[in-house]
Amino acid sequence: MFGPEAPAPRLFGLPPGADFPAALVAGLRARLAGSPPEAMARVELIVNTRRMARRLREIFDAGPATLLPRIRLVTDMGELGDLADLPPAVPPLRRRLELAQLVARLIEARPDLAPRAALYDLADSLAALMDEMGVEGVDPETVLTLDVSDQSGHWQRALAFLRIVRDYLAQLDAPPDPGARLRRVIERRVAAWQAAPPAHPVIVAGSTGSRGAVALLMQAVARLPQGAVVLPGFDFHLPDAVWAGMEDALSAEDHPQFRFGKLMQALDLSPRDVRLWQAEDISDPARNRLISLALRPAPVTDQWLAEGPDLGPLGPACDGLTLLEAPGQREEALAIALRLREAAETGQSAALITPDRALTRQVEARLAGWGITADDSAGRPLHLSPPGRLLRLAARLRARAPSAGDLMTLLRHPLTHSGGGRNRHLRLARELELWLRREAVPQPDAAALGRWADQMEDAEARSWAAWLGDCLAGARADTAPLSEHAAALRALTERLAAGPAAEGAGGLWEREAGRAALVLYESLQAEAPRGGDMEPQGFADLLTALMEREAVQDIEAPHPGIRIWGTLEARVQGANLLILGGLNEGSWPETPAPDPWLNRALRHRAGLLLPERRIGLAAHDFQQAAGAREVWLTRAARTDEAPTVPARWLNRLTNLLRGLPDQGGAQALEAMRERGARWLRLGAALERAPRLDPAPRPSPRPPATARPRRLSVTEIQTLIRDPYAIYARHVLRLRALDPLDRPPDAMLRGTMLHEVLDRFVKATLEAPERLTPEALSACAREVLAERVPWAATRMQWQARLDRVAQWFVETERARRALATPVLLEDRGEAEIEGLGVTLSGKADRIDRDAEGRLHIYDYKTGAAPGPKKQLHFDKQLLLEAAMAERGAFEALGAAPVARAVYIGLNASPAEVPAPLTDTPDEAGKLVTAGQVWEEFAALMRLYADETRGYTARRAMASMTDASDYDHLARYGEWEEADDPAPEDLR
Repeated sequence: MFGPEAPAPRLFGLPPGADFPAALVAGLRARLAGSPPEAMARVELIVNTRRMARRLREIFDAGPATLLPRIRLVTDMGELGDLADLPPAVPPLRRRLELAQLVARLIEARPDLAPRAALYDLADSLAALMDEMGVEGVDPETVLTLDVSDQSGHWQRALAFLRIVRDYLAQLDAPPDPGARLRRVIERRVAAWQAAPPAHPVIVAGSTGSRGAVALLMQAVARLPQGAVVLPGFDFHLPDAVWAGMEDALSAEDHPQFRFGKLMQALDLSPRDVRLWQAEDISDPARNRLISLALRPAPVTDQWLAEGPDLGPLGPACDGLTLLEAPGQREEALAIALRLREAAETGQSAALITPDRALTRQVEARLAGWGITADDSAGRPLHLSPPGRLLRLAARLRARAPSAGDLMTLLRHPLTHSGGGRNRHLRLARELELWLRREAVPQPDAAALGRWADQMEDAEARSWAAWLGDCLAGARADTAPLSEHAAALRALTERLAAGPAAEGAGGLWEREAGRAALVLYESLQAEAPRGGDMEPQGFADLLTALMEREAVQDIEAPHPGIRIWGTLEARVQGANLLILGGLNEGSWPETPAPDPWLNRALRHRAGLLLPERRIGLAAHDFQQAAGAREVWLTRAARTDEAPTVPARWLNRLTNLLRGLPDQGGAQALEAMRERGARWLRLGAALERAPRLDPAPRPSPRPPATARPRRLSVTEIQTLIRDPYAIYARHVLRLRALDPLDRPPDAMLRGTMLHEVLDRFVKATLEAPERLTPEALSACAREVLAERVPWAATRMQWQARLDRVAQWFVETERARRALATPVLLEDRGEAEIEGLGVTLSGKADRIDRDAEGRLHIYDYKTGAAPGPKKQLHFDKQLLLEAAMAERGAFEALGAAPVARAVYIGLNASPAEVPAPLTDTPDEAGKLVTAGQVWEEFAALMRLYADETRGYTARRAMASMTDASDYDHLARYGEWEEADDPAPEDLR
């Protein structure tokens, strides 16, 4: 393949913008034209990613028919027969677990070094450092003996952890980590080639040589008699002086061509010795010259001034460029999605390239709304897939008791009870959810599930509840070896997935995501004996962290021409349109992760990679993609949090264009921006929905037969303040669901207080000597322990009640001196004669005195309403008095009411009487129970009239008060000052 005209060492390159795999294959075919068919089969292609290997195979498969070359991965070279004696690399999980145990012992011995919560992060960081040292051929002693006389005291703490690496690698039986094994494989292969060079062509293609071991392989292949290296995105327009200035890694490693310059230095070659692999028109030379000049190593201004005029007119170089500068990421995503949609409709292949996953999620959501599913090369993180979520939910069950919301999330998961009878499972889950909401069970357990099944009176419900109860009862765990946690969680998850009547694991391990989860979980079980003991929450965190590193490709039937790539995928793919999205600092390029062990200077001295390496690779990806025929460059001026800074390469390009007005640079830049602005305007037009007239303030008027005939005393205030809520509840029969995870709110506190006082009053009636603050506190403690599962809330509510216990007991003795409790927590009802409307209510407590008169009490945890509020709105206590005088409470019969009193038990306890009077006040106002009843009857006759509407928010106490039916009434489209719009309903 390579004759005397191409002496070794051989370096070839393809310019930025070229479809690298396609051009590589075209160059191979051209060089072997006229050769026998088996010549192609003798070629050995070494590539660095499986994605590149797949793309090459696809291009060959597309024809014309030919024998295939041998396509190998760099990482698979150790599997060849002559290298099979090398020990296998240690699995990354085993390395992580073993390092975690060593770090844990160090932290236990020296707690000042790091918190235990950082255990796995430190282990991961050490493992990454070990792998890097292996690839780069750096001995641990080199790092430990660095001269740190000019460094901070942090180094002494770091040494304690770095010695773990040395001691770990010093073990005689320690298998190599993947990086060290790769370097050994390459060194063995290079030595074998030096002793007996292969006669067949060997080509390393597509690698930038950013890792030391791979760079060593590239140098060896380039020197072979029939060897060659094909570099992707090689800048043929970079002057020799610039290449010569990129010798210092500390100042030049962030340049996109730095690694190529280092490779040429190692091979003693000049940039002129790098030949073009494929001579056809595969890129835009004018664009590449422009991008090359923009990305020169700093300082660049003088080079721009000197070489900028040589670029010629800049319009043609920028014709295929679009610059989209959106005000926010939402607008950026919409414009990108619109362009991808156009590409899909016109049959154009297009790809969004970005490392910003937040941007890709928004674009995918927009495309999904149009029925377009992009082929996302990043896939979906395993922990967000259905099997991953179920495993995490089950692991959380083992760490803490589930709330009602946790339980329902688990039951509604698509893989729960997937072994058969799914419809029956969903029906029972719905019934259980309604019961949990209604009964306010904060932490359901097997006993609670049993109570639910008993009231269902259904054999299927009992067996289903028993299965679920057994799962919950067997889930809780304590500190145990990792192997026990792993085995128990797998058994629990498989039982949850199978259901009560099925064997196996249901659909848990099926499909792509399930198979990936099974492989990961089996590797976890295999390495678990090395994990030591851990708490359930620690195991749950470990499992989540492991799954976060895995991705699954479970997208079904993606659009064949619309793709989303990361920057790595973009190196080996091709498309008619490339959209480079998220071009902001911190996104592209990403901010280098902080190194807890070595700073830049120490890394450079040790021979390790600098943080700028990633920036240089990102710059190379940008240069490679920006050279394509049609390119979009997009960014958002701000995120949800703060304004953004344009990516340094985009900044350089725009500054260079602005600085060359005589060559049309400013006009070209303006045209690029106008092309982007057009798509922003299209997106804004798409989002401008047709203007709809706002809804009027509703005041529905249902027929008399549909109007409510039964109300409770607490609903009368609602009828006065927000009649629409009564209409929605009784006419439409819409009721808000109780919260699933009911918080310890005022409603629950009020319920608990009523139960405490009910028990206390009953107990002291039978044993008056127990009427003491201590007995009241003890009663409260008993009720709170039964009904309130939150320890902090129990303590807080107990303290509140203890503060008012003395006051309540003293006032209770005074109440007992007036009358004796005769009715506690009892219901009654009374009907308005001739109207057919019934009023019902539940009295907290009614006492009877020696004269047969009734004393009505109502407990309040908050502030009790004052007399004016009771007269006009909060009529609960007044109506209870009216009902009592009419004999609504059967156990008492009709009797006069001496008084009705709210007992307020807030921070300032007080008794607030209802404004019942036997004689007129100064204003001549007389309020009797009979008069209250007549006013209530008049109110109900008013709403029995079909011309009376149920107006929304008629007289709310505050504009900030919310109703369960505000959304139904479309509150917000109208204001409370608007006139109601009556509507007859028939």
